Amino acid sequence: MNKTDSIARRILGWKLNRWDRWYDYEKATFIHESDFQPEQNLDHAMIIVERLKNFGYTFTTNGVSEACFNDIRATGKTLSQAITNAAYSIIENNSEDRSTIWAQLC
Repeated sequence: MNKTDSIARRILGWKLNRWDRWYDYEKATFIHESDFQPEQNLDHAMIIVERLKNFGYTFTTNGVSEACFNDIRATGKTLSQAITNAAYSIIENNSEDRSTIWAQLC
């Protein structure tokens, strides 16, 4: 599972529908992998930010290449990469404790 797929499934709650698309049950829509590229598209990355804000994370940034969700900090060449990296760090840091955040997110 790559970084974008992990974020789509674990943070956004999208289900894998087939190898190249997810299904968003909340909006009852299919999302093709080419239509969700948060590392390249700031609007897509902001979807992640909004979702994490709904779950109690506070988002801060230096506006260029650093993103923070509470105590999780990440950098990237662009802000969208930094957001994606920070979101993926949340997934990696919470892989052992699935009873807290994952119960809310999924």
